[in-house]
Amino acid sequence: VTPSSPSSASDDPETLPPPTLRRRFRRRLLSWYGRNGRDLPWRHTRDPYRILVSEMMLQQTQVDRVIPKYEEWVRKFPTFRALAKARPADVNRTWRPLGYNARPRRLHAIAREVVDRYDGALPSDEVTLRSFAGIGAYTAAAVQSFAFGLRAPIVDTNVARVLFRVFIGQSDRSSTTLQKHLWKVSAAVLPRRHVFDFNQALMDLGALVCVARKPQCSVCPMSAICQTYPPGPELKTRNQ
Repeated sequence: VTPSSPSSASDDPETLPPPTLRRRFRRRLLSWYGRNGRDLPWRHTRDPYRILVSEMMLQQTQVDRVIPKYEEWVRKFPTFRALAKARPADVNRTWRPLGYNARPRRLHAIAREVVDRYDGALPSDEVTLRSFAGIGAYTAAAVQSFAFGLRAPIVDTNVARVLFRVFIGQSDRSSTTLQKHLWKVSAAVLPRRHVFDFNQALMDLGALVCVARKPQCSVCPMSAICQTYPPGPELKTRNQ
């Protein structure tokens, strides 16, 4: 997320959205998602293994490219145990042509560690999840939320863009400070229930409507509460 320019009129990024605004955001987002959410194969499972596979595949890769490869992968390696027993050459061959070939090696290593140390069952706590090489803050939170139903906030590129535009607008803070704050915003707006749908909805809104270039503000459910609506000319052309 890169703010377009500093603005003395914008709110302090360290200020979290007030409760009334959080409730409006949740209602609007879940209502929009009920009508517009994407039907993706990994949304029909709560299997921690399949959720992890999908999240690893989706890193820096478009959804349309991931879908057929995900389905092939889980047919060939349906469990952590099946993947752990596979030959590295088969793992790498099945991954192609997604690219970023460190990912299948990491996934293979995770499967072996899960089998060896946890009897084939992926742990659900954040500390253990992040102890696996290849699982960072976002992936750990996604697994907690989508596989285990835990109340875990998420921030990926799409989510960060939505939260930044809706709640902050513009900021002169460093990117590191801003990214940390966006995790706090994500936690603040997260509902107590419907966490799976809410987090999926956040990602879909960023992927389908609140896109980096030429966001579809006219059909966005957040236009009435968004700090960057109506967009200026720089937002219509720049990657924000």
